[in-house]
Amino acid sequence: MSQNSIILKIIALPIAIILICLGIMTILGGHITPGGGFQGGAMITGGIILCILVYGLESSLLNLSHEYISILESIGALGFIILGLIGLFVAGSFLYNIGADFGNVVPSYIQSIFHYPDVTNAGIVPYLNIFVGLKVFVGLSAIIIAFAGFKKLGDQS
Repeated sequence: MSQNSIILKIIALPIAIILICLGIMTILGGHITPGGGFQGGAMITGGIILCILVYGLESSLLNLSHEYISILESIGALGFIILGLIGLFVAGSFLYNIGADFGNVVPSYIQSIFHYPDVTNAGIVPYLNIFVGLKVFVGLSAIIIAFAGFKKLGDQS
């Protein structure tokens, strides 16, 4: 599956890193811009796909092991469920947006001065975007790695 072009091998890793950085920016800015967790996770997966297509599954520079994928998927699922349960216990509704001061990070005197007038206060939505992006990234990457592994098994017979 690996290509033999030197130009592809030289340029694939920087482009993959740029794709991953753009995906992270899309996830982190998803509550105030178009995009979010799903789009950012798909962009990060695009960087992984590029490296797998150019370098091959075994010699890819962005190699994801089964243990790493399962840990990331567990973190994404548990984080989403925990945020949902926080909303359930605080307000009585699953995934209820409990407000901008998640975990009492902002001091009370600043809260009394500003009263959170700006649009960027999204409460738990940025955290949900992070966990959704993680789940999408891991899910799509696992599918691509499985397809590349099946292709490798097909080549042996």
